[in-house]
Amino acid sequence: MFTSIEQFENEWQVVSDETRKIFSALTDESLGQSVADDHRTLGRMAWHIVQTIPDMAARVGLQVEGPAEDTPVPASADEIKQAYDNAARTLAQQINANWNDETLEVEDDMYGETWKRGATLYILIKHEIHHRGQMTVLMRQAGLKVPGIYGPSKEEWTQYGMPEPKI
Repeated sequence: MFTSIEQFENEWQVVSDETRKIFSALTDESLGQSVADDHRTLGRMAWHIVQTIPDMAARVGLQVEGPAEDTPVPASADEIKQAYDNAARTLAQQINANWNDETLEVEDDMYGETWKRGATLYILIKHEIHHRGQMTVLMRQAGLKVPGIYGPSKEEWTQYGMPEPKI
């Protein structure tokens, strides 16, 4: 749980930059990739990340620019990335303009539970990281190069002068 706005801002900058790396690797053709017919596509998963930001923000009284839950998944990877950039930026602006460290202790009804706002921000970040991990599997299946986030990806080891890990 975050106990200061500065903690959140620092972490949000890192996490949103990492998400932008993942979104930048997407192509329009890759958005339809799914692990199975009855599972989310890569595009739907990315769009879900985007839609969650304004949804969770609204539940804690913030006005974040972003698509509503019923907005269809765009056919353009660039449109998804732009929507993410907008939502991520306006979330940080709204928090900075409307909250202080004490606000992080305020409790809200979140999906039938009571969460402190500092916990809500922490969960928002963990939610995003969780779905990014799922996305990297679908990206591999779609033939995309996966960017390294918490260390080099398979293809990036050589950039560090090291051989790719043995499988």
